[in-house]
Amino acid sequence: MDTAELREICLSFPGAFEDFPFGPETSVFKVRAAVAGGVRHGAKMFAASAMDPADWSVSLKCEPALAEQLRAAHPEITGAWHMNKTHWNGVRLDGSLPDDMIRDMVEDSYDLVVASLSRKQQEQLGWARLAGARGATSDDGPSAAGSAPASAPASASVDAAATGPQR
Repeated sequence: MDTAELREICLSFPGAFEDFPFGPETSVFKVRAAVAGGVRHGAKMFAASAMDPADWSVSLKCEPALAEQLRAAHPEITGAWHMNKTHWNGVRLDGSLPDDMIRDMVEDSYDLVVASLSRKQQEQLGWARLAGARGATSDDGPSAAGSAPASAPASASVDAAATGPQR
């Protein structure tokens, strides 16, 4: 995975944008719901990277239990530098981790951040199905409102990739 691929993945999510609050050398990817009624919602970070191919890594939000599992299974994953290491992983992007696993971790990070937004903001981002209609069914089975969108949590796939060889 190269810097262009990481940027493309991060910007592919609804409401995602790139910001440079720490200077031009550090890309920070944030999510913000659309402006509604003239009120501008604050943006929340879900990924940060220096985008330096010589020493390339990305900081991603992660559920604490999964973060521990990933760190135990993969030496390329550590507590993120300058971040709360309980909730943030630093992922070295030197080619040793599969691109699909990195995509899943970026998606999980985005999902965790969007899950912390208000229901209205989630709906503005297209998360109404996740935020509201849990278990909605009809005679034809689960309704479209009950199915997860493409950005549904990918924890299961990251978790499966994290387990590595059994001891």
